[in-house]
This record gives sequence, structure tokens and C-alpha cells, in this order.
Amino acid sequence: MGKHKILVVEDDPGLQKQLYWALDDYEVVVADNREAAMAQLRRHQPAVVTMDLGLPPDADGASEGLTLLSKILAAAPDTKVIILSGNQERSNALKAVAVGAYDFHQKPLDMEMLSLVVARAFYLHGMQQENRRMLQIQSDSPLAGIISRDPALLKLCRSVEKVAPSSATVMLQGDSGSGKELVARGLHQLSPRHDKRFVAINCAAIPEHLLESELFGYEKGAFTGAQRQTPGKLELAHGGTLFLDEIGDMALSLQAKLLRFLQERVIERVGGRSEISIDARVICATHRNLKALAAEGGFREDLYYRLSEIVLAIPPLRERTGDSALLAHHFRNKFCAAESRSVLSFSPDALAAIEAHAWPGNVRELENCIRRAVIMADGPQITAADLGLPDGDAQNLNLRQVRENAEYRVMAQALARADGSIVKAAELLGVSRPTLYDLMSHHGLK
Repeated sequence: MGKHKILVVEDDPGLQKQLYWALDDYEVVVADNREAAMAQLRRHQPAVVTMDLGLPPDADGASEGLTLLSKILAAAPDTKVIILSGNQERSNALKAVAVGAYDFHQKPLDMEMLSLVVARAFYLHGMQQENRRMLQIQSDSPLAGIISRDPALLKLCRSVEKVAPSSATVMLQGDSGSGKELVARGLHQLSPRHDKRFVAINCAAIPEHLLESELFGYEKGAFTGAQRQTPGKLELAHGGTLFLDEIGDMALSLQAKLLRFLQERVIERVGGRSEISIDARVICATHRNLKALAAEGGFREDLYYRLSEIVLAIPPLRERTGDSALLAHHFRNKFCAAESRSVLSFSPDALAAIEAHAWPGNVRELENCIRRAVIMADGPQITAADLGLPDGDAQNLNLRQVRENAEYRVMAQALARADGSIVKAAELLGVSRPTLYDLMSHHGLK
């Protein structure tokens, strides 16, 4: 394996030579102005750059260096840029760090210290690349979209893995925006039917008189406008999975036809007389209490028992300890990449607002909130004002809970707020890293 490449942007030939020999563990690429630096960046794609802010034609100022820094970060956001500055340039160096530089080192240069800073920058870049690679591997997993440290949701994921290979009908219960379709797709992808179609239909979004033809299809001439034979969602899902979202809003008359299919596995198209055999697994979802609805006569009791062979309850975001901050970090990274922005950080008041908010719209609401904040944020941080959350939400802390549960909750919140960084989480908790590792091991936190 060849040496790691480092780009040195410096217009002083003497300092160029000094850096070249001091960084002999790396393949040093040199540039003495902005255009040459960008050309070398595109050609060699170095992980780390050292640069002087005073570059021609503004060798006595910092405008040219700051412009180059912004161009480097726009072209390669993961590049670690180390600013080399004199004492009189400290304010400009701090300004460079504020807009995205990795670190700064003051002249006259301590080459041993600079070597340590460079080595750390390469290490951090390597860790980020490895993390991105692992995320890519995880993204191929059927449950990759479920991001959580909450024990209840992690238990649900294990249940999904157990249930998926069976042919049982599954009912998913959870609030709107909590991820019911995500779990349904995971059930499909982990099942033997994964190479067949996953067909989804929202029973609440389609009027009753159209839902029947959508589900069962229709024959030519069955009604005005039926100009050709059209298969329904059930036929399209043959061999695969049919996902019925918001099943609690289905009309009673249509529930009877669905029950017949579940019992006999045959359908008749609207206006048709012949029976069609269908092999499709049914997964349904609802935010309503179907058992109570059936007791009130609003849902067929026999259909309820057919659909609820296995019931999986998805906890709302407000009950998932630490997950709001954890997901906020995930969505920030996602939307910073989508909007071609350097990665923003959250201010302490923003994280406090995220943790305090009840998130009635669950993960969907949080995702939309972070996307808006990434677009609207002016500086390098997302603030509480950028989030636009309503005032008055108080964090719910139950001081009477047992010590074990309180310890777990605080640790999970600290790890989420620190985006998984053990060092930062230990600082937030006021404990040493070995102590935090022991506590995490005790509580089964990874």
C-alpha cells in the first residue's frame, strides 16, 4: 500500500522544503496558489491539506486563503484542512476553523507537534471513511432504515427477523409517522417472497367506491369508464406481499370481501364471475385500536382475528429514550449531503429542544424538521431558532424511577447527544471513559 497523500499549500519555498522533509511519512504534493491547489486537489484527492492563509495575490491578508478553504470544503467536504498561521493571524485562523477547517497550528512551526496533528487528521478521516463504508453495508440490510438504541424498538427488530420467514398475517400498530411501512418492507425483504413484489395501498387515502376496484381489480364494462380488464393490487401482489396501511378505515362492506380472501385465498374482480387464486402474504397497519373498534361494531371481529395472527407494536418516538437526538444527527448528515453543505453541528439549545419536544408526528415530523433546519441554517451550527419548534415543551424526567432505569436513560441520551462519541458522552456525564464503558457493558449498550 502506498503512502497517504497530503497537499501542502504554501508560497514560501523555504517553508515548502521544510514541510516536505518533516512530513516524509506521507506523499507530499505542493501548491503555491489557489488555482494550483484546486488542480492538485482534483488530481490527487488528498485526505489532509495544510495551508497558509496568506496566499498571492493577497499574501499579507487572509482573503485568498479563506476563499481557497471554502472551495476545498465545497469540492471535498471530508478533507481535513490544517491552517498554518502566525500569532498576528490568530483571529483569521479561528475564523477558518469556524467555517470548517479541521485545526490550526501557529508559526514558527513545531514540526513534531504538527506531525501529531496531521497523523490525527489522517486517522479521523480514515475512521469517517470506514464509518461510511459500514453504513453502506448496513443500508443493504432490510432493517437499515430503523435507527434506534431504544430496547423496545430493538426487541421489535428481533421479532421482525423471527416472523418474516413465516407466512403468518402480521398487524403493525403504531402512531402515524412511526415507521410502519418501513417495518412492513423489512418483513417482506427478510421473507422467502423478497424477490417478488411488495404492493402497498393506503385504505384511508382512497374513497370506498374506488378501493374495491383498486384491491380486487375489475372486468371491462363493470362500471362507467371501465374500458379494459384491470388487475387489482391483490393480483399484482401474487407471490409477494400486500401491505394494507390504515386498515381500520376500511368500510365494513369491503371488510367482508377481504375476509373471504383471507379464508379461501381466492378473489373475484368487480363485474367478474370467475374465481382467481391468489398467493399473497398480507401485512396490515393501523394507528387505531382495532380490538376496541370491533367491540363497538366499527370493525369486523372475525376479520380482526384473521389479521392479528401476529401483532407488532411500534413505540412512538416520544417513548424511545435518546432516539430523537440520535435520529436528528442521522438526518442532519443525510440532508447536509443532499444539499451539498459541509456537515453542520447542533448547538446545545437545539439538542435540548429536540429532546424536549413530544414529536406528535413521530419520525416523519423530525425528518422534515431537520431538513428545514439544514436548509435555513446560516452558520456552521443548527440552532433552536432554525428548528422552529414551539416553546413551552418541558422535558419529562421521572425522578422516582429506579436507579438502574435512570442510569440507562441518561447514558442513552448522552450517547445520542454526542452522536455516539464515547469521549464526548463521558464529558457530558462527568465520568471517565473506562467508567462509561463499564456502565455501557452493564446495561447492554453498544
